[in-house]
Amino acid sequence: MTTLTVNIDNKKAEKAVKAVLDALGLDYNIEQNVDAAKRSLNEDEQRVYNNLKRSFTKIKMHKEGKVKLQNAKEAISEIEASLKD
Repeated sequence: MTTLTVNIDNKKAEKAVKAVLDALGLDYNIEQNVDAAKRSLNEDEQRVYNNLKRSFTKIKMHKEGKVKLQNAKEAISEIEASLKD
């Protein structure tokens, strides 16, 4: 018997690998790496996290009546204008 260890970082690839193993009729075990959740975020992940955190803060402030947010049409128009430049 041969043991193959594969480290997968995204769900789409994990699903594909499982499908291949199932199609081949192979037995496999899945071990979730809890250490991955404890690792520091890389630069891109940190930027996304910060953006989401800022967005949720703005939404909370909007619900409390502290700020007024743009409506979707205004936001889309602003994005389209910036893309034309």
